[in-house]
Amino acid sequence: MKASSATSGAAANGQAAENATPIADQHSASSPTPTAEAPPGGFPLAGPSVHPDPRSHAYRQDLADVALAGTVIASHYAVPLVCTLVRDTVLTSTPAADGEPLAELASGEQVQILDNSRGWAWGYGGGLVGYIPASAL
Repeated sequence: MKASSATSGAAANGQAAENATPIADQHSASSPTPTAEAPPGGFPLAGPSVHPDPRSHAYRQDLADVALAGTVIASHYAVPLVCTLVRDTVLTSTPAADGEPLAELASGEQVQILDNSRGWAWGYGGGLVGYIPASAL
């Protein structure tokens, strides 16, 4: 990108450097905005911080049920998609065949899915939150 002639002309003859005000002269040396002195140990968070039970409420750091938007913080929120199981399957605690089994789900049962990726679906099934193989949907 080419600089404008006014800017490049001033820089060429040294006027820009002479007329520039150092940043330290424009703001305080420590911060561009006024700040309060931090107490020793930093600022503690105060107030209620009660998370719902993750076994029955679908939330992770990256994704949460939109119904929890006022309760938990997540990068994204989604409305659960209702799906019907096409075969019997096991709801597990992790997206792995050897994950801790949480519930046995029967073919024809409805589940509410928030994420379906890498061969695993995450959401609600049997009143709990966990993972099922995507092939069971």
